[in-house]
Amino acid sequence: MPKIAVTRWIPDDAVKVLAEAGEVAVSELDRPLTGDELREFVAGADAVVGMLHDRLDGALADAAGPGLKVVANVAVGYDNVDVPALAGRGVVVTNTPGVLTDATADLAFGLLLAVTRRIGEGERLLRSRTPWSFHLGFLLGSGLQGKTLGIVGFGQIGRAVAKRAEAFGMSIVHSGRSKPGSVPFEELLARSDVVSLHCPLTPETRHLIDAAALRAMKPSAYLVNTTRGPVVDEAALADALEAGEIAGAALDVFEKEPDVEPRLLGRDDVVLSPHLGSATVETRTAMAVLAARNVAAVLAGRPPLTEVKP
Repeated sequence: MPKIAVTRWIPDDAVKVLAEAGEVAVSELDRPLTGDELREFVAGADAVVGMLHDRLDGALADAAGPGLKVVANVAVGYDNVDVPALAGRGVVVTNTPGVLTDATADLAFGLLLAVTRRIGEGERLLRSRTPWSFHLGFLLGSGLQGKTLGIVGFGQIGRAVAKRAEAFGMSIVHSGRSKPGSVPFEELLARSDVVSLHCPLTPETRHLIDAAALRAMKPSAYLVNTTRGPVVDEAALADALEAGEIAGAALDVFEKEPDVEPRLLGRDDVVLSPHLGSATVETRTAMAVLAARNVAAVLAGRPPLTEVKP
């Protein structure tokens, strides 16, 4: 039977799909594998199911051997995958788009509300048992009605966030690759009261939000990032917050994940969550099952459901 290497725990529903297609081995280490551990683990595999923290590249394919047919990344983004190197070795690459759109959009908007309404700051105050009482100037945040949300990357998730924002009375501007109605990135930064990032991580978008971009935003504006950490220069973000160049930030992903820029950790104007964009039972199960179905299709000689082309 084909050998299927799964680099970290996945839901049972996905394991069942894989078990019908081959012999499944799931890493027993509840952590990201080192490069050497990963290459050792996939040796002899016909299929690899990897996570966004795994480097899935030509070295991995060489370690697996000539029998490797498919690498399934359990994520939408594939900045951790060297697609040309794998394709050049005849390996099919797949990802899991679509199934996490609503969950990620929900989390992005939740972070937007948390940072603009100072929810995390208020919760920390209560948990610390700090004395407080209601008054009209207490923990005032920023309302959303009539404000402008700037969406960088107007794909499925960006459009889903826009729908939620419109329900809250916000107007939308967006910037993306040749999307109808897109405005220049610099104009989006200048006009937006909240900037929400939904672009893929590429060489062009790495540190897209740098010191210059932060200076171009309104001093009253907020930044939300639920895409990939390196899209934001975290040191520049900390500098901008310290200088009062923007009002706050909410981050679900980090430049050197799982590490966070230390200067962000103690700030009340920053909301942080540990990469929870797709973290619902339903969504994470759907992602893993889609990856498993892609593997099963390729091993059976059929086209996968969601192939990533070089």
